[in-house]
Amino acid sequence: QAQMVESGGGLVQAGGSLRLSCTAPGRALSTVPVGWFRQAPGKEREFVAAITWTGTTTTYNDAVRGRFTISRDNNKNRVSLEMNGLKPEGTAVYYCNTNPPLLWGGDWGQGTQVTVSS
Repeated sequence: QAQMVESGGGLVQAGGSLRLSCTAPGRALSTVPVGWFRQAPGKEREFVAAITWTGTTTTYNDAVRGRFTISRDNNKNRVSLEMNGLKPEGTAVYYCNTNPPLLWGGDWGQGTQVTVSS
């Protein structure tokens, strides 16, 4: 059973922006570190960004550092990923989860599709 719900994906031209959101219905997302991950067609799922439960420390994949920003609003039980300067190689299904993943057990969510056209 998936613990996370992702939203905000879509089709965007290269150089464009999207903002992804992650919620955890019925769970206290504010109490755990959270990460964003992505899986492109034919590739392994990879780490994109993470944020501590307090929000004071963030980490990024080198491929997105400087263009993506992870943030959280613990009052709203939500974690966001602001993506700017999107590139075609960023086309993937994006997932959020605890960091490390599956700390609550269960399974990955359905993710949200991001497609970047050249």
